[in-house]
Amino acid sequence: MSGFRIIVKGVVQGVGFRPFVYTLARELGIKGYVTNTSEGVIIEAEGEGLSTFLKLLQERRPPLSRIDSIEAEKTPFAGYREFTILRSQDSGSFTLVSPDIAICPDCLR
Repeated sequence: MSGFRIIVKGVVQGVGFRPFVYTLARELGIKGYVTNTSEGVIIEAEGEGLSTFLKLLQERRPPLSRIDSIEAEKTPFAGYREFTILRSQDSGSFTLVSPDIAICPDCLR
């Protein structure tokens, strides 16, 4: 079994993207993590539902987000036990950040 390292670029920070990814991963039984970097959102993911996960990342994305690209490359199996949200990391490059907005009802739930 292998996993994927997924890099999502676009307006994916400050719009509830990490909590969305976390909820989707838990729903599909995906293990790994999600983090923000200046490169974009990085997801390390393992599990049976990875093709569905990749498809739903675009179809269910938060309404204020914009996905410009999704890059996925296979990675060796790491044996993650759960899916977690990691703290943001600085990789030294530029990323798009959305303007400040109010919290929507879906995010509050």
